[in-house]
Amino acid sequence: MTLSISPDVVQEWTGVAEPAVPPTVVPEDVSTPSPRFVRAVLIGGVLLTATLFASGAWQRRWIADDGLIVLRTVRNLLAGNGPVFNMNERVETNTSTAWTYVVWFFSWLTGLRLEYVVLGLSLTLSVLATVIAMAGAARLWGGTGSALLIPAGALVYIALPPARDYASSGLESPLVLFWLAVLWWSMIRWSLAHSVRPAGFFAVAGWAGLAPLIRPELVLVGALALLMLLGAPVPSTRLRPWVFRAAAVALAGLVPLAYQIWRMGYYGLPYPNTAVAKEAGGAKWQQGFVYLEDLVGPYWLWVPLVILAVWAGVMLWERRTPGAVDPEAGETVIADRKALLHKRIRQFSRWLRNPSSVVTLMVGSGVLLTVYELRVGGDFMHGRMLLPQLFCLLMPVMVLPIRLFAGVVSRQRPSLDWPFAVVLAAFLGTLGWAWFAAGTTAITSGTTIRASGIVDERIYYVLYSGHDHPIRAEDYLDFPRMRPLLRDIAQTPNGGLVINLPDQTYWYVIPPPEPVPAGGAGHTVFFLNLGMSSMNVPLNVRVLDPVGLAYPIAAHTDRLTDGRIGHDKNLDASWVVADTGVVALHPWMAAHIKETQVEQARTALSCPTTQDLIASTRAPLTFTRFRHNVVQALGFASARIERIARYDLQRCGLPEPVPPAPR
Repeated sequence: MTLSISPDVVQEWTGVAEPAVPPTVVPEDVSTPSPRFVRAVLIGGVLLTATLFASGAWQRRWIADDGLIVLRTVRNLLAGNGPVFNMNERVETNTSTAWTYVVWFFSWLTGLRLEYVVLGLSLTLSVLATVIAMAGAARLWGGTGSALLIPAGALVYIALPPARDYASSGLESPLVLFWLAVLWWSMIRWSLAHSVRPAGFFAVAGWAGLAPLIRPELVLVGALALLMLLGAPVPSTRLRPWVFRAAAVALAGLVPLAYQIWRMGYYGLPYPNTAVAKEAGGAKWQQGFVYLEDLVGPYWLWVPLVILAVWAGVMLWERRTPGAVDPEAGETVIADRKALLHKRIRQFSRWLRNPSSVVTLMVGSGVLLTVYELRVGGDFMHGRMLLPQLFCLLMPVMVLPIRLFAGVVSRQRPSLDWPFAVVLAAFLGTLGWAWFAAGTTAITSGTTIRASGIVDERIYYVLYSGHDHPIRAEDYLDFPRMRPLLRDIAQTPNGGLVINLPDQTYWYVIPPPEPVPAGGAGHTVFFLNLGMSSMNVPLNVRVLDPVGLAYPIAAHTDRLTDGRIGHDKNLDASWVVADTGVVALHPWMAAHIKETQVEQARTALSCPTTQDLIASTRAPLTFTRFRHNVVQALGFASARIERIARYDLQRCGLPEPVPPAPR
């Protein structure tokens, strides 16, 4: 079977067209390749890059524990329990709203196992993102027919081990890259079009408006893209310009605004619960720079960025137009300041619909997102949260032009073609760096968490689970303590609170009080690894965590100053004992939990503000509750509980409970 790609499709995606008539052969200039050859090289480079990326990602395929957290919500959606992590408790544990519903849709459509659906989606979107980004760069640089367009920045991205790791992790990273790539390609297409159709304009605006649903911080990129679209000259329509722009804003904001209102009413928060648990508005600059160095340092990542910048600079220098003048330069000097201001505004508006402004948008967005990530302290997963930033910086140079050697420029006096020499050296340098980076192991600590708190998440779970490719939930049953968890749940039909002892040697099941309801009181698991534990137990088993991703009480506590990034909240087990209402007496309760602390936590939970916070997620969702949640969402987001129950009593002005009489 022969794969045939229509020239029209190639021109639409890359801007490199097949000529209608054979080009005239000029024997004196052997450096000019035929457009057919240029197109073949571009297609070959894109296909080769996509194949290398797909192969590399497949070799490192896995699904992270955090990826399994997403699937727990999808399980509840498919079961009719709503977009929740635990039944009867409205908590948004997934940062990317869009990723949750994309996985849900394809799971519903195919009926396949959730792990395989998310694996296929992740790999497909990762490869498509790279291809679309290369197509956008080809549009930016193509169209002259005098140079070959070959992979450059794309090779840098796919060579990074974290890029291949998170192409199949089950997390939203592939969707983020796909959204960025489509935005880049569509904005470049818009900036180069001779005329813009209103439908195309609205499509780009609508895509930009999806930013907060992809990931909340991407609103920085989506808002800038939307402002650029609105500031540029509008397409010719019967509508007045301001009406047209208002319609574009309404279209871009329709879905995000509708979801935002629904989120505030349903979850009682203006953003996902993960943003509260990880203090997305907090500042940990020092840790952020540690996270940046953890990615840049081992791979010498600054080297290819400098090389690609030099390569692009040389090609821009060669493409300069000597003597170019402003088309309005010959106009009479404008004395009226108001008229001069209007002229400058028109010039700026025209510049906005220009490829250079789109490049500025993407590179600037990469810088802004990097600054944001530095501020919040990065992440505990090596490289993961800096991949979109790197992708933004590389998109204008995903492919770069390289013309063939010009040879002797004069029959009488040979001359060195220095631009070609520089570009060739840059290309070889990029290939050399990619080879070096692809074989580099940045973190060699295995299952040991370093002082920085950053780990190679894939290797960590590969070693701990004993599976080269931990993908299915049951693959994680070989993770320490997972099989005993299922055994202890099965052996306690009355239910209870299942907690792991501090030395992590075995589980302890604290029983429910008598009388136990028919069928048991149900189990609650209190454990850090939410994904593997929640995906290996039935949906009627409640799973909570001490850092607060799925447990609002823990999420609303203050973070530990020197805690591990992403895990710097650690709720004491006494709180969950008081919250679940299990027997809070020894010997039925684990010995490391003090009865006095449980009583303090139980009293602290009676604080009116805490009760209101709990009701926002657990009270029946009536219209009154929905309206109250919308009104109070911002207040709930900023509410904090003291991690030590005794201090929280002081915060609420509650008396300390009388210690129980000794038995």
